[in-house]
Amino acid sequence: MPVLSTSGAATGPASEKPAPETSASTGAAPAPAISMRVFFRVARGYWRGPSARQAWLITAGIVTFTIGNMIAGLSVNQWNRFFFDALEAKNVRSVEIGVMIILGLAFFAAASSVALVQFRLRLQVRWRQWLTRHLMGVWLADRRYYQLNIVDPENNPEGRMADDVRLSIEPLVDFSIGLVNALLVSVTFLSILWIVGGGITFPLNGAALTIPGYMVWVAVCYSALATFATLVVGRPLIRYVERKNSGEADFRYELTRVRESAENIALIGGDEEERAHLDERLSTLVLRWLSVVRQQARLTWILNSNAVLVPVVALIFGAPKYLAGELSLGQLMQAAAAFVQVQVALNWFVDNAIRLAEWSASSQRVSALLLSLDGLDDKIRNRADGMILLEDSPDDHLRIEKLSLFQQNGTMMIEGADADIAPGEKVLVKGGSGTGKSTLIRAIAGLWPWGTGRILRPKGVRVAFVPQRPYIPRGTLRAAVLYPEVQRAIADEKLAAALGQCGLTHLAPRLAEEDQWDKILSGGEQQRLAFARLIIDPPEIIILDEATSALDELSQAHMLEFFRTDLAKAMVLNVAHRPGLEAYHSREIHLVRVEGEVTAHAEHQRNSPWLNFWRRVAGQTQ
Repeated sequence: MPVLSTSGAATGPASEKPAPETSASTGAAPAPAISMRVFFRVARGYWRGPSARQAWLITAGIVTFTIGNMIAGLSVNQWNRFFFDALEAKNVRSVEIGVMIILGLAFFAAASSVALVQFRLRLQVRWRQWLTRHLMGVWLADRRYYQLNIVDPENNPEGRMADDVRLSIEPLVDFSIGLVNALLVSVTFLSILWIVGGGITFPLNGAALTIPGYMVWVAVCYSALATFATLVVGRPLIRYVERKNSGEADFRYELTRVRESAENIALIGGDEEERAHLDERLSTLVLRWLSVVRQQARLTWILNSNAVLVPVVALIFGAPKYLAGELSLGQLMQAAAAFVQVQVALNWFVDNAIRLAEWSASSQRVSALLLSLDGLDDKIRNRADGMILLEDSPDDHLRIEKLSLFQQNGTMMIEGADADIAPGEKVLVKGGSGTGKSTLIRAIAGLWPWGTGRILRPKGVRVAFVPQRPYIPRGTLRAAVLYPEVQRAIADEKLAAALGQCGLTHLAPRLAEEDQWDKILSGGEQQRLAFARLIIDPPEIIILDEATSALDELSQAHMLEFFRTDLAKAMVLNVAHRPGLEAYHSREIHLVRVEGEVTAHAEHQRNSPWLNFWRRVAGQTQ
């Protein structure tokens, strides 16, 4: 009978292996410059590929109605001159005409704004949808969601995809539209200021100094001063906001952890400890928020002062020419309105400093997730000790060749294993805690890449992995039984029969009911349901990890009897520790700890005192 054997004694302690690349918190925010490059490199993909037509149509609509809004603003500015000149001249007919004109302009401006809002919101929603789908695709591909959870369990990808993507897309659309509008308005209304404001002459040492377009220079200098003040005061805000957002995500993660572990915490009476831990996280979050509040208060001094001064500055600098009779009241009001428009455009950064800080922080968190996902494969492939190769077997056997398994931190668990398992064999894997049983089956299932050697699986076979706590999705009981292929056309009668075989007859009438079945079913019922999945459509390879631990001995015997009946043709690897399971398996493998050769490896044993290896064990044939 084929047996699993080592390729030799433990001859290569883990300490002799090159140290693996450590996983420094992959969720940490990268440098801002790198963040921007990574974010835009991925986000601009919305304008390429299948989504390009939709993206460019929406973009064209935004550009069209942004120009329409600018034309409406320009028309209103011209109306100001016409209307106030009419008032100054006390021309009643012109005033009446001006009232009719402004009503038409109001309708045109409102229509342009409504259309722009429609296109703006559509771009935000569709772009967010595209980027979230892209992130989910990368996250779910090649089981990165599992590996990332091992490499960086506090990365919180769900929060980044749900919240930070939204907070990085919505402001970006607003900023883009605002920036384009600011450029158009600046060019247009600076021209008006140059023409309407004209030049101003100052006497200087018996001569005259003329400054052409002086209102333009006033507008530019005033805007530069306000922008510089905002930069100085607002720059630290980006850092504070990023820390605040990170604290929000950490606090939400801790709350979720408590909710998911509620039963265990309640049973062992950990309420006070969790309360203290959550209160500590909340206090940290509050301190970070207060840092943002203080910095925003400083920035508000500039923002509010600027809002009050802008319309007054234009009138103050235009008053000398008006009092000298060089400007009419209509021209003064037109210049003042243009000055305000220019300031709104030139002070775009000032007005959006806080939102820019929020956006920068969120985009950095999205970039951190992108970098984590993009770099996950490289972290595995670039390890000095290599990675496990998962390939097709030349026949219908499962083969393990020179397989060594490492913990993610580089500590060796299993070294140099070889095995050959034929179809229909039932293999029981036993061993003490920490000997690598679960890691071994995860490697065979393709979940664990950290190690060396090859795992050759028969081509085209289906592999079913049954953990100690089966995953049961929300939805109907039928979907839970058929998971992950919930759309399969299988008659309810067959599903009811499978449930009955597994001792779940009482659930058969409830196949169409939707509920939280992972909360309703007991641990034993969940494990029975996992066996029902197997016998409905038996896969070629079944990997079980303590899959009967919640069952009593009689129920366990009933489930394992399927190895001889419904699952007789399937290859089974079963990790379990209960006594009495040997009778249901054709081979038994023990994983044991053996101390290395003291004389040859004593200095290495200080760093890694134990090495796992595969010991040949006589097979037990039924």
